[in-house]
Amino acid sequence: MPPSSTWGNWRGAWRRDLEAQGIMTINQSVDLPDVADVLVIGAGASGSVAVKALAESGFSVVCLEQGDWTPPSVFAGDKPEWELVRQKQWHPNPNVRGNPSDYPVETSESDVNPLMYAGVGGSTLLYAAHWCRFLPSDFRVKTLDGIADDWPFTYEELQPFYERMDRDMGVAGLADNPAYPPGEAYPLPPLPIGKIGRKAAEGMDKLGWHWWPGANSIASRQFGHRPACLRYGACLTGCPAGAKASTDITHWPAALEAGARLVTGARVREVTVDAQGRASGAVYIDRNGSERQQKASVVILAANGIGTPRLLQMSTSNLFPDGLANSSGLVGRNLMMHPYGAVVGVYEDPLESWLGPAGQSIESMQFYETDTSRGFVRGAKWNVMPSGGPLGLRAGYGGRPVDESWGLNFHRNVKANLGRSFEWGIIAEDLPDESNRVVLDPELTDSDGLPAPKLLYTSSENTSRLIDFHVERAREAHEAAGAIRTSTTKLMRDCGWHLLGTARMGNDPATSVIDQWGRSHDVPNLYIIDGSTFVTSSGVNPTATIMAIALRSVEHLIANRRDQVVSATTTTV
Repeated sequence: MPPSSTWGNWRGAWRRDLEAQGIMTINQSVDLPDVADVLVIGAGASGSVAVKALAESGFSVVCLEQGDWTPPSVFAGDKPEWELVRQKQWHPNPNVRGNPSDYPVETSESDVNPLMYAGVGGSTLLYAAHWCRFLPSDFRVKTLDGIADDWPFTYEELQPFYERMDRDMGVAGLADNPAYPPGEAYPLPPLPIGKIGRKAAEGMDKLGWHWWPGANSIASRQFGHRPACLRYGACLTGCPAGAKASTDITHWPAALEAGARLVTGARVREVTVDAQGRASGAVYIDRNGSERQQKASVVILAANGIGTPRLLQMSTSNLFPDGLANSSGLVGRNLMMHPYGAVVGVYEDPLESWLGPAGQSIESMQFYETDTSRGFVRGAKWNVMPSGGPLGLRAGYGGRPVDESWGLNFHRNVKANLGRSFEWGIIAEDLPDESNRVVLDPELTDSDGLPAPKLLYTSSENTSRLIDFHVERAREAHEAAGAIRTSTTKLMRDCGWHLLGTARMGNDPATSVIDQWGRSHDVPNLYIIDGSTFVTSSGVNPTATIMAIALRSVEHLIANRRDQVVSATTTTV
């Protein structure tokens, strides 16, 4: 990776080189081993971490990804039509976007729509890049608050992996946030909080409430081959400059250079098992409609909190009639999606609130920990986000009546609000509930005829009380900062970015799907490393934690390779 080359030239040369190898063309496959040491399913946040670490440690690794490479040239954030095409082509809801690589999700019985992206880098291509760690209390909610379950490890055990992921992702932030224990400084200084951050901070200071510059996985100055943020404010539809840390640019170049094999356009139908009940590989359908099989000694699932339980439930056999790794009956259960509330304040002052990044300007943990006098348990993280251009930050999420959004009201709203508003967003901790789950829909299928996932999800009474409290406090924060009016959304329908809990970890096989290292209790050579492993959801954005846990799990696998049970990969059942 020549340090003197510009981002555009380097990325262009890298892409052309990959095309020449046949890696990036959906209907073309790379030279694959008959039996891989490790097969990873999913090339998103956690899968990227696993593939890179394994390949650099000398394992033969194959990764199957149902999506394709997304070149930065197709992102619309630097184009005049950006706010229009985000309503469809770049909508975060796969049911709206409807790309060939997407699978539909049945949501008629869910309070929240899931948001995700299929492709190399996964949802890191479209995330806002908030980079947050769990707080220490998040790992001990049973001990501290008498609810849910404690995690099988602590914040202190995960902290070194958090710090390594900060470096790998080139995180910009300010150290010594008093909400967290001390630790290493971020590799980059924080992004400017801008006029919206300063205005929000005024209100918080008047009230005596905690705030801190938000950490984001966005380069605040050149970092390796990534340029400094150009402040497009288009993070939620992909970064055309390459300043945002998505794993297609932070992890995959090194993984491929180390010898990893990547197959795009590979929709996995099932994880196969051998006669001993060990994972032996996977069957997938390529974009020509042909069914193929990749054998492996070890299989790792990294398909997100919906895709992973869907695949496990599709992988039935004589040995696993109720789905793979499901002796506990918990595969698909305990779905958590972080219900999101928001309070937008409008100000007389021009705040330049179309400027990016779209990630968090400042954050607050003032009301994060449990205070039972409020009538609920646990809490929420707040974050300030810009309101964007004429169609607004939330235009890509939809849901408002037509008469409120268009016609004369559109012009009135633009005149009154453009550049003069910002959002206090509220990420509510979502408690695990076995009745909130992912199942296979009996009728709906994807384009290859595979069962679509169906969500059964109801936001809890605890969450409702939590959000009521927090939106009222956020309204007070806006008013203290001088807002002339506020508007509140207590539960945003399109907010399900964080898909967690559906294959939870734990020490007891009766109450969990995997152990603390991501290994299935039922299948000793099957690992799960995505957000489905979460015991509780916390009240913060989970990507940093997903990737830190993935790194911890895969390095444990590497360190204990000599003791790893593997598949014979000869006879499947």
